[in-house]
Amino acid sequence: MKGHRFAEFVPGPVGGNSKFDQLYHIFEQLLLLTSGDVGEAMAWLSELDRQHKLTNDQYGVGDFFEDLKKKGYIKEERGTEEGKFVMTAKSEKSIRKSALDEIFGKLKRSKSGGSHHTPFTGVGDELNSDIRQFQFGDSLDQIAMTESIKNAQVNHGIGDFMLMEQDLEVVEKDQKTTTSTVVMIDISHSMILYGEDRITPAKKVALALAELIRTKYPKDSLDIIVFGNDAWQIQLKDLPYLSVGPYHTNTVAGLELAMDILRRKKTRNKQIFMITDGKPTCLKEGIRYYKNSFGLDRKIISKTLTLAAQARKLDIPVTTFMIASDPYLKQFVQDFTRVNNGRAYYSNLQGLGGFVLEDFQRNRRKNMK
Repeated sequence: MKGHRFAEFVPGPVGGNSKFDQLYHIFEQLLLLTSGDVGEAMAWLSELDRQHKLTNDQYGVGDFFEDLKKKGYIKEERGTEEGKFVMTAKSEKSIRKSALDEIFGKLKRSKSGGSHHTPFTGVGDELNSDIRQFQFGDSLDQIAMTESIKNAQVNHGIGDFMLMEQDLEVVEKDQKTTTSTVVMIDISHSMILYGEDRITPAKKVALALAELIRTKYPKDSLDIIVFGNDAWQIQLKDLPYLSVGPYHTNTVAGLELAMDILRRKKTRNKQIFMITDGKPTCLKEGIRYYKNSFGLDRKIISKTLTLAAQARKLDIPVTTFMIASDPYLKQFVQDFTRVNNGRAYYSNLQGLGGFVLEDFQRNRRKNMK
């Protein structure tokens, strides 16, 4: 009987730089741009390959497509004669993690640990006996040093000691405070007007925020609603497939639904994040829609400000992320923010994620009483 046979180890590409990983990173972006349409995303990838030579003779787009199926990122939809492929839960989870890394993972932290001071005191987290693998968002004081060092010795040997991220284990915390967050996403037609895609960054921010809450604040709740002519709630798994419609902007309906959701939450800390690029242009009166896209309609604005005041009475701050720079729209947002006592940002698409993260953490600290 032969024993173990050893051969020279040739490591593969380091840091996720294989051809599949490179193409998959682009493919994920295309999935968000095409609202989860696998076929359209593959067509765009093929066109990009033709223009920019993303593949080579050893690994082509066809090989990448086969690997997507083998690795469980896509599957053939049942009941379709044309062989339509759709994303799997694995793809949806991967998109959330990529959005978290892209938007929040690369933000620099200040040496002082932040400058969000508050006059309120809060109940801190308490360590318990549960130990788990290190995840994004865990603090250094949670690291279980004995278990982590033992893992490093087992995985890498004692002679050349290395401590890698996959070796780390942390002690779980019992969280004493929770926050309920509602994200409102504008899906009116103006979110894709003027040659600028504004809906995809909004989806990325919501995906990243959801993954942040799932990893760092697992006892918090996050609800996502979209608003056009009407407002309705969507599930997290539906977010990559979200697209704009031929809608006006019924901000009132979005706020009413968000406040209704938060009224049913038992948590004390509640907040609304509203991502929009336009002014309120629509109301629903019974079964009839009242619309006015020309300027700021006094009837619509009055109802919107009334809801801002109601949210303030319920101690629900509304943080508005305005992807626009028109002076008269800024004036409306300033009025809305003053009535609600919330916050407002006039963000470009590149800075949106950083603003969301900063305010999410600020509101959690501010509301702990």
